[in-house]
Amino acid sequence: MQLSVIILNYNVRYFLEQCVFSVQKALEGIDSEIIVIDNASSDASCEMMKTKFPHIKLIENAANLGFPKGNNIGVAQAKGEYICILNPDTVVAEDTFFKILNSQLVTRISQLGIIGCKLIDGAGNFLPESKRGVPTPRVAFTKIFGLYKISDYFGKYYAQHLSENESGKVDILVGAFMVMKRELYLEVGGFDENCFMYSDDIDLSYLVLKTGKSNYYFHETSVIHYKGESTVRDGTYMKRFREAMQFFYKKHFKKSWFFDVMMQVGSFVFSLLKKNQQKNEVRIIDEYVVFSRENLELNLSKKATYLSDFNQFENQSHKNIEIIFDTTTFSFAEIITFMQLNKSKNLSFKNYISSSNYLIGSNNSNDRGQIILL
Repeated sequence: MQLSVIILNYNVRYFLEQCVFSVQKALEGIDSEIIVIDNASSDASCEMMKTKFPHIKLIENAANLGFPKGNNIGVAQAKGEYICILNPDTVVAEDTFFKILNSQLVTRISQLGIIGCKLIDGAGNFLPESKRGVPTPRVAFTKIFGLYKISDYFGKYYAQHLSENESGKVDILVGAFMVMKRELYLEVGGFDENCFMYSDDIDLSYLVLKTGKSNYYFHETSVIHYKGESTVRDGTYMKRFREAMQFFYKKHFKKSWFFDVMMQVGSFVFSLLKKNQQKNEVRIIDEYVVFSRENLELNLSKKATYLSDFNQFENQSHKNIEIIFDTTTFSFAEIITFMQLNKSKNLSFKNYISSSNYLIGSNNSNDRGQIILL
């Protein structure tokens, strides 16, 4: 078997359904499997999987075991030569896995580590954490205090030696989407289960680098990551984020009193900023544009224009427009491309999932997302 896609879920039932739907389409023609691990969700995620995707392997944990252990459980049962660690709040394009597995990275680079790809948020904006550098104390300092925005000299945290449209070597990749050989994952010990979440992807990427292999950012395919959906940024979030950052530094860097104090203060400031960024603002929609070739009964509250072709759309209005994509009419690759080309402050995007009759999406990377049951 060529590829195993590992999806760890916790209480994001509708995002999980959309994710699995997109992964199924992207795996057509590839010898592959999907493994979903559920960390004791209370939102009927498992019932949905059994009803909608009964043929997909589902592992039901009795408790929330955290990101590292949950993924390790899935990888232990995987059969693919390659694995993809994938968040449930993602949407992959139909060409994502084909492009990566047939890229020169896979076919020509002998010391290949982890491959990541271009991630965008629910508004079509590039997510800079798609490619990162090792957060040494100096690099972490430039991130925490925003110095990377001032000059590329401070741009190592987000690997600014590469543009978002340029593939190449990077140090750190994000755990929302990681492709690597299963053998390599097991060689480095997988995700460190001593870390509940948040620095696990940094740790895994760094462990791979220490074997002498190189990690790569691959820009030629894009994946939506509804980044704010999986985590409520409350006091528990802040505590775990600080613990995760301290875990990574204590594991990989020489311990010193000054450094420890600086990182505790820095990680507190950073986690506080992250919490405050979670907007969850109510967006007022003036009108809708629905892309579909079917007669949909969406019962929208405002004026709706139905279009059957993306070329028919012109954003010449200053009104707030919500664009709805019929995912049975248009491919996810087409939808993702449209979002990137038409991202604008007055546009928001939702996908229509006909199998369960709901709309889903988010307006920015700090928004927990929105699900509208129809």
